[in-house]
Parts: sequence; C-alpha cells; structure tokens
Amino acid sequence: MPADRLSAHLEGELKTLEDQGRRKARETVITGVEPPQGGRGPRYRVEGEPGRAYLRMNANSYLGLSRHPRLLEAAEQAARSYGSGPGAVRFISGTFAPHADLERRLAAFHGREAALLFSSAYAAVLGTLISLITPQTAVISDELNHNSIINALRLARPQRKDVYRHLDLADLEVRLRSAVGARRAVVVTDGVFSMRGVHAPLDRVAARVSAHDPHFPENALLVVDDSHGVGALGASGRGSEELCGTRADLLIGTLGKAFGVNGGYVVGSRALIDYLREVAPLTVFSNPISPAEAAAACAALELTDSAWGRERLAHLRALTDRFRRGLRALGLETLSGEHPVVPLFVRDAARTRALVARLRERQILVTGLTFPVVPAGDESLRFQISAEHTEADIDEVLAALEAVSGWAAAGLED
Repeated sequence: MPADRLSAHLEGELKTLEDQGRRKARETVITGVEPPQGGRGPRYRVEGEPGRAYLRMNANSYLGLSRHPRLLEAAEQAARSYGSGPGAVRFISGTFAPHADLERRLAAFHGREAALLFSSAYAAVLGTLISLITPQTAVISDELNHNSIINALRLARPQRKDVYRHLDLADLEVRLRSAVGARRAVVVTDGVFSMRGVHAPLDRVAARVSAHDPHFPENALLVVDDSHGVGALGASGRGSEELCGTRADLLIGTLGKAFGVNGGYVVGSRALIDYLREVAPLTVFSNPISPAEAAAACAALELTDSAWGRERLAHLRALTDRFRRGLRALGLETLSGEHPVVPLFVRDAARTRALVARLRERQILVTGLTFPVVPAGDESLRFQISAEHTEADIDEVLAALEAVSGWAAAGLED
C-alpha cells in the first residue's frame, strides 16, 4: 500500500528539523585508513574526496585498539573456528566458547562475580534497567544521563521516577529521602558524561545510596553506565570506579569504545547477573556479538590489563592534558578533567556549525553538538583524543583552531 500521506508528513518533519538546525549532517563514509607515518597518527580517506585524508577527532577509540594485530588475529582465528555469526540467541542454540571466556574475563577485570554480554552498551542499559525496575521501585537519575538511560526509564514502569540536578548530591539526598516507601530504590548515573567528559563523584554517590539502603526492603542499588570511563580512566583503565575508589552494585560497560570491538556488558553479583540472564529481553531474545568480536575483546582486555596498556593510558592522559592546556592558551573555553572527551564551548549553534566546516576544510573531523543533544547555550565541539594520536596531531588541531576560531567568532557560517 502507498504511504504517500505519511511520507509527505515525515518530509515536513525533516524540513522542520533542518530549519531548526537540528537535522544531522550527511554521514561521512570512511573508505580507507592510512597508517601512521612521519610522526603523525592514522589518517582517514573519505568517500567522494579523492586525494584528501583526514585526522579523526570524533571517535571513541580511546586506546586505538581496533586495528591492533592481536585483535585482528584473535578475530580471524575465531571466525575461522566458529563462523562469522552466532546463528541464534544463546538460550536456543547455546553459546560459543569466546562468549563464555569473555564474560569470565570481564568479571575478573572488574572484580565482580559474574558478567553478561549484550549486543551493545545501549542494549545493556535498556535490558538491565527495564529488568530491575518494578512497579514497587523508585528510580532516581542524573539529569544529564545518556539517552539510553532516559529511554530505559521511559520504558520501565516504576512506582516513582525522580531526576536530580546534574551532580547535585544534595538534591540526590532529598530524592532518596522522598523515595522511602518503595520496596526498592535504583540510583542510576553515567560514570562519564559523554558530552562533557566529566565524571561523576561515584564515591560520594555510593555513600549516599549506602546510607539510605536500610530504608528499602529490597535494597537501594547504584547502577553506573561507565561506557566512556572503562579503558579511559584510572591507572589500569578500570574507569570511574578506579578513579573514585568505589564500586557500584551493577556496572555497565561497552566493548565498542576503548576496547575497539563491538558489544556491551554488565557486571555484578552472581545473583543479579543470573537473574538478568533469565529475564533481560535484550539478551534473551537478541543475538549476541559474533564469536570473532568476543575473541577480539578478550585480546583487548589482555592488552589493557598489562604494562603495555598502562603505558598506553599514560600516553593518552598526556595527550589529553596537552590539548586542554593548548585550548586554554588560545583563550578558548573548555572544562577541567583528565577524560579524553574534551569539549570546546562555542555557545551558539551557527558558530558551532561554522567551526566544524572550517576544520573539515583543514582535513580535521570533529563533531558539533547543538540542542537538543546538549542544552541550549551549551553548543560545543566535542574533541575525542585517542592513544593513536601523536603530539604532532594535537598541535595540528590547536594550530587549526587558532586560525579558524576568529572566523567563528565573527559569525561566519559554512
């Protein structure tokens, strides 16, 4: 049947997004990667632009592991042994050895009893929260949590849902007190807020949750999505928990950022993970990652949890610090911290788009963030540092910003 009237309506919706400056830009198609050379990190070739290669500053590949020979070898060997895909969900056709091995390694890496894999971190967040939140549960969430958490809470049906002001622990305290009467409380926060590169003070959040735990017959739980923290923060890459010296009841992470593969996971006590394995719909009824991806992720964990990995993390922190100091020396507005997500606040949508375009002209790929991805007035460029970058790469971006930031300040658009 034709969908002409619906199509016309949707075209109007798209036009509205475009008029408001909210429509996403056409996706950049990467057609090849030039290896590091001459003191520079890798450069990326783009469809339709022959002869040009780009410095990519908009990837979450914090440790630069996706093309590491150890990962590629592990993936190839597993693919030849088990095939290119899993074939079905795990409870129907069983699981492959690389999946079971990866879950054991993730649990050990995070010092937990058990782990459960999902097809993505987004699926892990939805599957975990929807399964834990009952009609007798009070759920309390930071106002700048990731879209996956927001949508999970929309799909769940708690007795009570509260949102506390971003990183405002006094407001969290008030909402925990107001939640008394529910059988269970779930406090959920990002470990690292991906738009700003700021980490939550998990030690102080955990202390407040623990203090209120006796008031709830089924406990007060702290759930942390540390997808941007694991492999980027902490001396050994164990993320926001390591940085803050504390531990959540359930920690959600990703294999698709610092570890350079694909998939998501959750770690926690044996009872919690066994329960999620039985009821979480986004793992029960969804195929897992491929055996090749699981094997590659095991290799990534081994590399991260080694002397090489600690050196890699130290290099990443040094590059991040160099970039932040460079932004301040140019008089540009950013935030303090050590996470490799580094925002450059522009605070104007048109100027943000102008800066993105000017940097692309100089063969630098960066993401511009405007409302509603960030609050109005927080329009910014999000730079993402990788251990694949070099000091020369960082200096190249800073020189480009020095050259183009005046244009954006003058209000010039692409």
